[in-house]
Amino acid sequence: MNRTMAADRAVAILRGYARRTGLAPASATPARYLWTDAFAVCTFLGLAETTGEQACRARALALVEQVHGILGRHRGDDGRKGWISGLSDDEGARHPTAGGLRIGKPLPERRPGEPLDDRLEWDRDGQYYHYLTRWAHALCRASRATGDPVYAGWAAELLKAVHPAFVPRRRMYWKMSVDLSRPLVASMGQHDPLDGFVTCAEVQAASGADLSREMSDLAALLRGTALATDDPLGTGGLLFDAVRIAELAARGAIPAPWLLGPVLAAAQAGIAAFARSGALRCPAERRLAFRELGLALGLRGAGRVREAIAATPGAFDAPGALLERARALEGLRPLAGAIEAFWLDERHRAVPAWTDHREINEVTLAAVLAPEGFLAIQAGPVAHT
Repeated sequence: MNRTMAADRAVAILRGYARRTGLAPASATPARYLWTDAFAVCTFLGLAETTGEQACRARALALVEQVHGILGRHRGDDGRKGWISGLSDDEGARHPTAGGLRIGKPLPERRPGEPLDDRLEWDRDGQYYHYLTRWAHALCRASRATGDPVYAGWAAELLKAVHPAFVPRRRMYWKMSVDLSRPLVASMGQHDPLDGFVTCAEVQAASGADLSREMSDLAALLRGTALATDDPLGTGGLLFDAVRIAELAARGAIPAPWLLGPVLAAAQAGIAAFARSGALRCPAERRLAFRELGLALGLRGAGRVREAIAATPGAFDAPGALLERARALEGLRPLAGAIEAFWLDERHRAVPAWTDHREINEVTLAAVLAPEGFLAIQAGPVAHT
């Protein structure tokens, strides 16, 4: 599929997502989910740039507004009202990320003192750190697309607001309550310190805010953390982090460019483990599309890593070895193409494994078809125009 056809297909997919979730046309009760919406914002913006279709840009910015107005506020079935930050209506509108953002799960968060039910917890609301970092990236993307620094400023406010709750005393929680007052899942996500560190560097570069303290805390948690995983979505996240590390390092905008080597090595190990699992030989009924598509999206960025190293080898330790790893990952583009082709087949999108997760599956597929929207990062602060 050529780029024009892929972009047209992505636009059509996102148009359906916008309609079903109450974005366009706007619904009185839109269905917002932070992770999926972050990918949608980026992909809408990328499509607006590549196709010139300004409706995509308008939908991206409307989506940012909806997410903040819904996920930045307490749920309708919560006794608490207003912004989760506790700010007044007017002040909250000016600082919509100052209290973090809810996940958007269907069930309310677990009450204080209520025992943990691992199965139910997946459907309960709260705040996830790795969702917040994806949203921070989407806000930086919005600043880049519009030339308006307010979006990157909101990203900085978001990371600063949630950091003390998620990263207290050199540990890290996976899931926090809506008001950030208590952990709901006290374990640490495998890649949360890395993702947080890289996102802080990206947001610092985009906004001009000082996030050095947050990066220092996250760097301490990174030491000794094993990064390799056989989860394709996790490996795709590593590849996305590699893109950001490489491009920020090329501009001198990340304090630890040495991270690129371990991250690329972990991604290679993860892809090898996933290949050995035989998951891609399973029928669609036994596969989770958004996890595989997350890997395909990450692989789409391998060329950007290679280009950044080749353009500024002096910014990296052992650039020759890094180039070799990047070229090897770039050589796996057929794997990304095979995953994309599998899920473009309408027969494979008719099974419950697809329809039960339709929104996240379709948005991730659109991101794979038009990857520049998500993979592009902002090199420096945006001035008011």
